[in-house]
Amino acid sequence: MTGEGTERRRWHVPAPVRPFGVLAALALIYALALGLGWGGGLSGAWLSAWAAAIASSSLMYAAVRAPQTAVGKIDRDMWRWFGVAALAWCAGATVNAVSRLVISRAVVTVSPADLFLLVAPIAITAGFLAPVRLPRSPRPWLRYLADTYVCACALFVVGWVAIFDRLYHDSGEGWGQYLIELRYPVLDAALVCALFPMALVAVRANHRPAALAYGALLVVSAADVVYAVLRLGDDATHGIPADVVRTAGLLLLAAVPWIGRGGRPAEDTRRPLVGPGLAPAATAAAAAIFVAGHTLTGARGLRPIVPIVAGTAVLVLLARLAELVRENDRLGHAAASGEKHFRALAESINDVVLICGLDGVVQYVSAGPRRSYHYAAEDLLGRPVYDVVHPEDLPRVVDAVTAFLDADCDRDVARIACRVRATDGTWLPTESTISRYGRSGDGTDQLLVTTRDFSEQAALERQVAHLTFHDGLTGLPNRAYLEERAREKVGRSQGPVAVVFVDLDGFTAVNDSIGHAGGDQLLAQAARRLRAGVLADDTVARWGGDEFAVLMESATEVQTVVDLGERLLRALAGEPYRVADRAIVLTASVGIAFTEDGIEGAELIRNADIALSRAKDLGGGRVEVFAAKMHADVMRRLELGSDLQRALTEQQFAVEFQPVVELATSRVTGVEALVRWWRDGVSVPPEEFIGTAEESGLMVPLGNWVLREACAQVARWRENGWEIGLSINLRPREIAAAHFVDSVAAALADSGLPPGALTLEVKEEVLVDGSDELIERLSALRDLGVRLAIDDFGTGYASLAFLRQLPVDVIKIDPSFVSGLGRDETLTLLTRTIARVGRDLGLTVVAEGVERPEQLELLREMGCPRGQGYLVSRPMAPGGIEALIQLNPRGEASIPLHGSVISAS
Repeated sequence: MTGEGTERRRWHVPAPVRPFGVLAALALIYALALGLGWGGGLSGAWLSAWAAAIASSSLMYAAVRAPQTAVGKIDRDMWRWFGVAALAWCAGATVNAVSRLVISRAVVTVSPADLFLLVAPIAITAGFLAPVRLPRSPRPWLRYLADTYVCACALFVVGWVAIFDRLYHDSGEGWGQYLIELRYPVLDAALVCALFPMALVAVRANHRPAALAYGALLVVSAADVVYAVLRLGDDATHGIPADVVRTAGLLLLAAVPWIGRGGRPAEDTRRPLVGPGLAPAATAAAAAIFVAGHTLTGARGLRPIVPIVAGTAVLVLLARLAELVRENDRLGHAAASGEKHFRALAESINDVVLICGLDGVVQYVSAGPRRSYHYAAEDLLGRPVYDVVHPEDLPRVVDAVTAFLDADCDRDVARIACRVRATDGTWLPTESTISRYGRSGDGTDQLLVTTRDFSEQAALERQVAHLTFHDGLTGLPNRAYLEERAREKVGRSQGPVAVVFVDLDGFTAVNDSIGHAGGDQLLAQAARRLRAGVLADDTVARWGGDEFAVLMESATEVQTVVDLGERLLRALAGEPYRVADRAIVLTASVGIAFTEDGIEGAELIRNADIALSRAKDLGGGRVEVFAAKMHADVMRRLELGSDLQRALTEQQFAVEFQPVVELATSRVTGVEALVRWWRDGVSVPPEEFIGTAEESGLMVPLGNWVLREACAQVARWRENGWEIGLSINLRPREIAAAHFVDSVAAALADSGLPPGALTLEVKEEVLVDGSDELIERLSALRDLGVRLAIDDFGTGYASLAFLRQLPVDVIKIDPSFVSGLGRDETLTLLTRTIARVGRDLGLTVVAEGVERPEQLELLREMGCPRGQGYLVSRPMAPGGIEALIQLNPRGEASIPLHGSVISAS
């Protein structure tokens, strides 16, 4: 157990009853002293001094020894000042007792003890000021002093009329001498009234011992009144009752730190000073009633003290009321001005602004409904706002409003999305913000409702969602959609499901001979044939490139699925394709996989892909059904994985860089790092080993090597004055690696490359298979200062979801869109839409696969800022990039682009 825990336990040992036990013991000693006559007539004075010493010691000890975790600084400050006050009382009582011994036990009007006794109120006031944040402007101070004066005058008038008037006339003393005798009661009245607001602030801030201290002050003040009454009445025992009361008050002050401990500590924050509320007025009213009753009884003695004091109090009260009236007028004007400005603002914005009762009845409506929904104001005023809410959304809206109005709700606003009916009967998507507005003229509560029409945003989201769910070339669902659909169907286990993969044999050679535009036309024709050859319930999707996939959701018979595969093969190869007046004959390969126990959607698709690879390995033009014996490809991949491991050890890899240029100026703004493998002196295309590297677990060390090499190279270029950025593509296994974020940070630190100069590209497959952990890791990269990009944007639904979950900096338009620019209106429109979406979202847009001058011109016209591709430059070794730098002595590089003349920077 730690020392702090032991100290805390020791601090909480005293139970709340123990201070009262101590007080009872001291009271018993005090009573015994009085009964036995200890100290003679000075026993009360001595015991008062002891009580004050006990109080001071208790407070100072608590202020110093209390654990930091249990008591805040403000409580400690309060206790220190209260301790100083008790110490002053102790000194005053001691000096008073000594003075009475020296002057033969006589009682004097003024003594050296007064010097100490007048310090105590100052210290008490300082203690109560500890939790108070004092106002800086003079107006609150004037109000506070006026209230204090009125309250003190009222107490004085009551005391004078009830007690001191008679004693004044009986004493025969002059006013001056008599007021000196009343110095402590008058000071106590002012102090009690002045400290009442501060005690309220302390209690509201959870400094509850302050209430006990204020009670002790009241008891000590009562002792001063008792002392003055008995002294002016020449009572021989005037010291004893007053000392009894004063001792009780001081012992009560001693118990302040020990009462109520162990609860929630008070906050160490100061609260603003608030007024005493109705206390001054109530005190003045009580005093007036008392004086009126006294007058009606025919008693004498109201002059001249009462008229003077009461008159000044009335003058101060009138001044206070005048100031209050002026303040109310100012607040009224401010409220009217605020209401005017509010309505002007409500009329000037496109949002709909409503003020409703708690029952939803509209009491005010801005001009927004006429513009957005074509409602006139009189069509909505006096009607429940729920009348225009869609019936399907109404229960949810009512529940949300009810929860917001619940007493336990601590929210300031509530946001509700629902559909609202326009005058033409259409339902418009909206988002409303509801807050408490105030009270109407009849005193009922009101709600402020601000509604925004989200029709345009919803339409744009639907358009982008369609782009991300569908292939722009064929109009078919894309790979991401098929994977999600297969995951849902296999997960539900509602029956056998089959996946059919279809690939056009020899399409790459045909695409090279007729060009990408002709290849796109061929793919579009193949998509139409596939769509015509399947059932209505089957899903046909473009998997990527020249691969298509069919998801059969009711594959009850194996032969039925095989027959479908044969039918699709004949449909694709039965007739020539017509492209640019040329007849092109192609065959196709088909791979089929069926669901099995324990299989998931991704495994089903993978099995179909393996079967397709088997069909192509056997020469193509055939249908293959996946079987567990298909291990030949797996063995080949294992062999390739072994060679990859040896290549990593022997450093057979190299990094090439493809420039990314600013299309408007041809200035090279960055490079994309691409890995190359020289296997026994022969270059191995990345598509042949990247997949195997991922499957064999080598993608993580390979990716880390590429990252470190590329960062070091680009950092050296930047040291030479070339402000260039670096882009690197991430694979799924790299992000999933345990220390991926740390490895990126280490690569940046070791190379000296600024984080903002590194852009990490996230491919579509990473987003499709993404999880919360993926988002967290990408967010951690963003926190490092690294920029994030979405590669192949528009080819899968996950791009839109990713943009919603994590802010990115760059989107890269997929080459399949860029390839159709100028030749396919649909692809041109889709590319233009993506460029506009990126620009509207404040993202940098990079077009990939720029290969023709007309593509370059269209991209410029669309406002696409950057691009890369064979028209710009093929990937180059570091030496080729350095040659670009040497062409420009200013440390910048530009690449002349074919097409319009572009000035080099």
